[in-house]
Amino acid sequence: MIVIIPDVLSVDEQQKLKELAAQTNFVDGKETAGFRAKLVKNNEQVAKDATNKKQLQEIVIGALNRSKDFRRGAVPHRIRPPLISRYRPGMTYGAHVDDALMGAATNRERTDVSVTVFINDATEYEGGELVIHSPYGPQEVKLPARFAVVYPSGTLHEVLEVTKGERLVAVTWVQSYVRDERQRQFLSDTLAIRDKLHALDPKAPETDMAFRLYTNLLRMWAET
Repeated sequence: MIVIIPDVLSVDEQQKLKELAAQTNFVDGKETAGFRAKLVKNNEQVAKDATNKKQLQEIVIGALNRSKDFRRGAVPHRIRPPLISRYRPGMTYGAHVDDALMGAATNRERTDVSVTVFINDATEYEGGELVIHSPYGPQEVKLPARFAVVYPSGTLHEVLEVTKGERLVAVTWVQSYVRDERQRQFLSDTLAIRDKLHALDPKAPETDMAFRLYTNLLRMWAET
């Protein structure tokens, strides 16, 4: 399930992220790549010891937690500290699959959902499309500033070469309460039906049924 979410970041948050990123030291992105990904990763990211790294991460996580569409699509249990990544001309990230487990050895987290938040606008660079290789063929994603895309971490994906300008994004991973992609899709659909029925007739028995259905599906599938 690929979910496009508009306006995850507010205008103020976007401008703050750009301002902080301009003041931050970036390093070779291979520092956080997995064994296989190191072979194909060619970008830059905020240094581990950057003084404003935590502030950058908190802005992104706060925006995601505030988004109803993100919560519906990802059913988040834990959100990894985001990476702020930068692509300049000639940079790319070849086809790869995200690591299944991330974090310190004593506190590993499963990655069910990958998230890219677009910080600067698509008009500010050429190339740099995120390509998600879905069962329906390659899906190219290049979104306006402040948008986000949510997709299964198990999919093969890549970032095409940036040929002009600069691509600035935040990337993070989610351990979902519901690890199965199909079940998350069913829950999202059921939630949409539930909310529509509630808006039309909150006292109808069908509305109660929809609330019961969503709640009990989540109870059946959620892992805590």
